[in-house]
Amino acid sequence: MTLTPYRETLALRGIPSLLIVATLARIPITAGAVVLTLHVTQDLHLGYFQAGLAGAALTIGSSLGAPVMGRLTDRKGLRPVLLLTTIAEVLFWCTSQAMPYWALVVAALIGGFLNLPAFSVARQSIAALTPESHRLPAFALDSITTELSFMTGPALGVLIATTAGARAAMVAVAVGILLAGVGLFVLNPPIRGTDEAPISAGERVPRSAWLRPRLIAVLAVTSAVTLVLSGTDVAVVAVLQAGDEVHWTGAVLAMWAAFSLLGGLAYGTFKQGFSPVRLLAPMALFTIPVGLAGGNWWLLGLLLLPAGALCAPAITATADAVSRMTPAAARGEAMGWHNSALTVGVALGAPLAGVVMDAQTPAWGFAAVGGVGLLVAILVLPTELRRRPHDGAAAESERADAQAPAEEPVPVR
Repeated sequence: MTLTPYRETLALRGIPSLLIVATLARIPITAGAVVLTLHVTQDLHLGYFQAGLAGAALTIGSSLGAPVMGRLTDRKGLRPVLLLTTIAEVLFWCTSQAMPYWALVVAALIGGFLNLPAFSVARQSIAALTPESHRLPAFALDSITTELSFMTGPALGVLIATTAGARAAMVAVAVGILLAGVGLFVLNPPIRGTDEAPISAGERVPRSAWLRPRLIAVLAVTSAVTLVLSGTDVAVVAVLQAGDEVHWTGAVLAMWAAFSLLGGLAYGTFKQGFSPVRLLAPMALFTIPVGLAGGNWWLLGLLLLPAGALCAPAITATADAVSRMTPAAARGEAMGWHNSALTVGVALGAPLAGVVMDAQTPAWGFAAVGGVGLLVAILVLPTELRRRPHDGAAAESERADAQAPAEEPVPVR
């Protein structure tokens, strides 16, 4: 495996600083959900159902707000959106610790809606900073650093909450988001490429010009990928707990994350990537039989290898596809929809696996989420076959579709 594509990508102006700032900015955001859960259970002395409801409000708000913040970014520029969301999130995390429960739920919905768009902004900027030849390794690096943020953020949140208390952890999240917002504001990464038209007053691209069946299919695949991931996460814990091997949970999840990181690293070295559905289908298929390992932790880790190695590549492929299918003037909103699709999948995967495992056995959790992922792949396959008669024509068609709106601007209305 050659690392030349990564060296060339990291040599591009603006990419290293963007990846560093975006990675650090995501850490407090990823810590938010677990910190909110611990606040409800420890400080408010309520159950996990109430904690889950507050977390769901935060997730729903984030899913609804990401496309709106992206559209504002397309129209007004990045800095006004960063200013709005940073102030809103800092206020939420500083004041929510003093709220009664139902006020907290409402505030979580609003706070989630005004969530700092660190994830979608990073991907939007990557599309602006990189030529097409280096976009795949750039998105692979983004996927890898995102995984590192998710490995770091929740762990830090739990550490602070269990040592200094959940309220202190909420303040820490507020400080982290403040620093993240300031960092992104100062960096001000470009959201349009040098060869793309700058933001103009009143500019508007109708959704019908880019939100087409092919892009909707990619968003469905995006949700299916994270549904499989979040469901697998819960199923691993349940299977090991049932086999009295729960103390190996950290090791198995670390192996799974390592497989994903290595898979993403390898995928970024390809000259031409695969379509998202062609990565989702085998990933979902390989997930179905993982439960056959039972409570044997090392066998479970080995069975997670093929599906785990496809996790980061699948997410990379979806981000790459969205960036290519969308004109620059609507890329922020499109990346917002992509972020919402990721969030929806995460929100659905764990409950789906949980319901099936409660009705059957823990091993069936893998089969349930893998089966749903495979079903989504089958449902979007006709769109894939219709748009991609063969690889060469497919790549050319995709490039033409992405460039057409930029070359022929849609009239303002």
